[in-house]
Amino acid sequence: MRNFTKNLIAASVLGTTALGSTVAMAELTGNIGVNSNYIWRGVSQTNDAAAVSGGLDYSNESGFYAGTWVSNLEHSQYELDLYGGFAGEISNVGYDVGVIHYAYPVGDAESDFTELYGSATFGPVTAGVAYTFSYEWDGDGNDLYAYLGGDFELKEGLGLGLLVGSYNFEDDAADDYTHFQVSLSKDDFTFAIDQNNLDDTGAGEDDMRVSVAWSKSFDL
Repeated sequence: MRNFTKNLIAASVLGTTALGSTVAMAELTGNIGVNSNYIWRGVSQTNDAAAVSGGLDYSNESGFYAGTWVSNLEHSQYELDLYGGFAGEISNVGYDVGVIHYAYPVGDAESDFTELYGSATFGPVTAGVAYTFSYEWDGDGNDLYAYLGGDFELKEGLGLGLLVGSYNFEDDAADDYTHFQVSLSKDDFTFAIDQNNLDDTGAGEDDMRVSVAWSKSFDL
């Protein structure tokens, strides 16, 4: 998903079945969220309007996971993400690798694209990359997004998030940019400040954005 922060699915065990231990340890969850501004990689996807989102996630003890996520966008469009991958830990370093397809089903615009992603986490710090390898409108892609983030506990239940990301596009007509985010989270609530260094064309693309969000996961 575009505001995608991958966590291993935390849900109830579905129970023993005749299909064996892997299925017995399978987990299925749902999620729902409301955000005052859907910001993805430092840029609003809703023209600074609010968004409602939700999805389904599956995982099993092997580290495999798959899911789908949907959110409204601007101009009566919506985003539908389909993703799958593997996550786990090796020598105290967490890893997450997978593929995600971003689909925009409404209208005739050919806007879909697909990425490969990977991240490594050590302690509170995570570094990751996402590589776009396929565009619906022209076939091949070659865009690269990289980020470095940290999640720190200020006190019990209150977390501080810091993130810097950089987007580099193959198309010379697209502006490469860097963005920053600072957030505070407690329970299901997040307060975030986002800033990017895009060239301002008069629409306030590079203005600071302040947003609030609520999200909730539940077992299925």
